[in-house]
Amino acid sequence: MQRELVERARSGDREAFSVLAGASISRLYAVANLILRDGDRAQDAVQEALVSAWRDLRALRDLDAWDAWLNRLTVRACYRHARKERRRSVVELQLESEDDVAGTFDFARELVDRDDLERELGLLTIDQRAVLVLHFYLGLQLAEVAGILDVPVGTAKSRLHRGLEALRDSMRQPPHVDGMATEHTA
Repeated sequence: MQRELVERARSGDREAFSVLAGASISRLYAVANLILRDGDRAQDAVQEALVSAWRDLRALRDLDAWDAWLNRLTVRACYRHARKERRRSVVELQLESEDDVAGTFDFARELVDRDDLERELGLLTIDQRAVLVLHFYLGLQLAEVAGILDVPVGTAKSRLHRGLEALRDSMRQPPHVDGMATEHTA
């Protein structure tokens, strides 16, 4: 079915392309948002990737490789957007007191843990984030990740290793409040 849609889109069928893009857009946005750490820039990168896909669809040799090709276009668009604007955004999470609503502590703890992980991901280089997102979020093998990023497999492995080490190191650091480390007392 997907191959047929790709064939139709290659011959100029806009509706077929729309169906293909619609089936992929949520995944592409999630990947772009995880890499860029900014929803607006992620939307721009996905839009740019889809425009490139429509424009260059005739260049796609393997019609069964639509998803991998679209992932590659999205990651490349993310890199272009990251180079344009090298800023990091910090997301502040406002949580209610656990006394405010019964049973919110577990939910709040989960949000704090996720926020901490997202903040730590934001400290990695875009190369490290891209490998981590493609490998762990999309579940791609490192050879596939290397193909999408157009780097040798050894480079993908190195970026994955360095990214994981950086995450581990930063998570071992004591929590900071207003730029100063807090002391934990028992």
